Amino acid sequence: MNMTQTWARPRRRPFRWSAFLSRAAIYGVLIAGAVVVMLPFAWTLSTSLKAPSDIFVFPPRWIPDPIMWSNYPEALTSYPFGRWLQNTLFVVVFSTIATLISCSMVAYSFARLRWPGRDILFLVLLSTMMLPEQVSLIPTFIGFRYLGWVNTFLPLIIPPLFARNAFYVFLLRQFFMTIPLDLDDAARIDGAGYFAIYSRILLPMSKPALAIAGIMFFQFKWKEFFAPLIYLHDSEKYTIALGLRAFQSPTWGTDWHLMMAANIVFMLPLIVIFYFAQRYFIQGIVFTGVKG
Repeated sequence: MNMTQTWARPRRRPFRWSAFLSRAAIYGVLIAGAVVVMLPFAWTLSTSLKAPSDIFVFPPRWIPDPIMWSNYPEALTSYPFGRWLQNTLFVVVFSTIATLISCSMVAYSFARLRWPGRDILFLVLLSTMMLPEQVSLIPTFIGFRYLGWVNTFLPLIIPPLFARNAFYVFLLRQFFMTIPLDLDDAARIDGAGYFAIYSRILLPMSKPALAIAGIMFFQFKWKEFFAPLIYLHDSEKYTIALGLRAFQSPTWGTDWHLMMAANIVFMLPLIVIFYFAQRYFIQGIVFTGVKG
């Protein structure tokens, strides 16, 4: 039996100018947006490597000549930058861990447990997101002063232990609700309690949402200026965001080259963390977009 096989060549898609131009326009807009976003960072980096006399030269020079690498050691040694970095890491790391634990537990209660007044209390919690922080500043400050916590790190690290931020509770609660309840029922049949279901089932399955909450809160806490300004008075207890103000002197002016060098060092941890956690961050955005 003779069998003939005919191989059909794949047809080449005809070139379309409309598709090419539309794609070129999209890439052009994206490149222009990237340039606009990166422009302040490029200017900061350029200024951090300039001599003081070259900062306000017109037209501006994007490539410093000469390159002043000595600005970085001078900026880091002119003030107790190492001490500020230690204070910032302590406050930020402790607050981030406390926020993830407390907010995830509260979100688990709202998403998986049934108790009287749950939905009403959740609406009350969401309403606190519309309340500006400045409204509660005075009574909060009076309470912390009464406790003797002013000029300590306690006002910065204790509130996250009580799920103070309603946004992260809402974010994690919405993600928990996408996980099937059948998993909870199967775990209860095996003898698991509420805490075991929370810690062994929900948390491992919620790594993308936890990554989003952790990265967002870490960035917010790392660059927070208002709360340290209110509660920290001694320069030895400053965070980096508050310590950068030391480069601005009302008498001698601002050391822009040193301030920009310190700002570059200040931004490096955020860039490194996002670089290593971007996979979880993007995955969490996709999951919340698809499931939510």
